[in-house]
Amino acid sequence: MHLSSSILFVALLAGCNRNQPSQPSANLNPSSSTNAVSASAPVVTDTRPVIVAFGDSLTAGYGTDPGQSYPDYLQHDLDARGYRYRVVNEGISGNTSKDGVLRLRRIVALHPAVVIVAFGGNDGLRGLPILDSQMNLETIIDALQDAHAKVILGGITLPPNYGSKYIARFNAMYREQARAYHVPLLPFMLKGAYGVPGSMQSDGIHATAQGNQVVAKNFLPLLLPMLQKSSESAKGLKHHHPAPASNPAQP
Repeated sequence: MHLSSSILFVALLAGCNRNQPSQPSANLNPSSSTNAVSASAPVVTDTRPVIVAFGDSLTAGYGTDPGQSYPDYLQHDLDARGYRYRVVNEGISGNTSKDGVLRLRRIVALHPAVVIVAFGGNDGLRGLPILDSQMNLETIIDALQDAHAKVILGGITLPPNYGSKYIARFNAMYREQARAYHVPLLPFMLKGAYGVPGSMQSDGIHATAQGNQVVAKNFLPLLLPMLQKSSESAKGLKHHHPAPASNPAQP
């Protein structure tokens, strides 16, 4: 990524720490469908296998309207191709790879079929030790693979003022993890969006709705070989009456 000024990246750090809530579609919250329904009413349970988009503000859809994050568009793309999977947006603005480690229990509890892991941007922008970031990514991938989830790794890069040596080592971190754990890698999530008019927000960091559509399509070639149009994935939604006990909260 080639930016003309580091000011844009300082703005990113400030914006990502505003604790702006992520903005997934209502259907992407695995617990939202039951909260507003009485215990005696039929409940819709989504039995589709889960794909988790796990990351920071680039995943959360920071600065865009609800339904305009890349996981939202990924859901649309899969639906259009006849793949019966549910995409869950687990992006939180400002998250570092360490935050990702702390959220692993929740992600594993979703029993995902596939997880798109996209951390590291905030690590790099804060100048955190690359070895620490690498170890965090290892922990994340290890835990997900131990939970029998397939993993896709999404990468990002840094502006030139961070120094060529640091940037080269940072970029290599993603390649090394992908090679070590035999997972597909998208080296630059914003490929085809960065620098394209209308695809990036004014901060030069976060994609617009148009850009997020591109990001979703960037991941598709890596994701589709992991999916199947089977009877299991085609079950769709099923109706059932819940047991009297309430559903446990997600960890």
